[in-house]
Amino acid sequence: MTAQDTRQRLNDGLKDLRLPTIRGRVQEVAERGRSESLSYEDFLLELVDGECDVRRQHRVQRALQASNLPLEKTLAAFERKRLPRKVDAHVTGLLEGAFLDRCENVLAFGQPGSGKSHLLCAIAQELIYADRRVLMRRCDVLVQELLAAKRDLILPRLLKQWARFDAILIDDIGYVQHNREEMEVLFNLLAHRYERGSVMITSNLPFSRWEEIFKDPMTTVAAIDRLVHHSVVLELNVASYRLEQSKKRHEAA
Repeated sequence: MTAQDTRQRLNDGLKDLRLPTIRGRVQEVAERGRSESLSYEDFLLELVDGECDVRRQHRVQRALQASNLPLEKTLAAFERKRLPRKVDAHVTGLLEGAFLDRCENVLAFGQPGSGKSHLLCAIAQELIYADRRVLMRRCDVLVQELLAAKRDLILPRLLKQWARFDAILIDDIGYVQHNREEMEVLFNLLAHRYERGSVMITSNLPFSRWEEIFKDPMTTVAAIDRLVHHSVVLELNVASYRLEQSKKRHEAA
């Protein structure tokens, strides 16, 4: 068998095995391996590492697209120095991702403009870069999806589909008022996730006003109980970031 035959068979085999990165780099690495006297193990390891790196990059990109996160809300673009020291310490712990293994929830409270949505979206992105799966929905959009699934008799299927995500980020609970039926399907989601998967929530309403959300005292208590049983609470008692930026622009003008 000639060297050309060998290369062709190797190329065909790697194509059948669906190893495109190794197929694209094998000749380059082989030539360098001969010149640098790489061992067979080192040669193979470099190829395998390259294939794994590319596959991980593709996996992360798919997860980012599926997450529905606003990708401009990154951790680098968030001013962590504005956070209270205790909240900042919590953020450092959350970025490690262990709370997902414990199915703990993250509850961020603060006035409009305090940065709670940006912060949780940024944490969610970092988790995805660490090979976790996160789904983000604004509360009003989420409720309509759940209602449609209930109407079409596929709500259990949707909940099972969402169970594949390590965390569901529900943005702006309480910002838009919903009727009792809408809040019932939201409660069903929270109950389904309880001790099975994490929920990340932002709200400008403290728990003392959550009866305005769920419309019923018993449902409100049950929802809060499930959320806080295993949770990290972030209280962003800071001035509006948008207001601060607006003042700076006016002063500069």
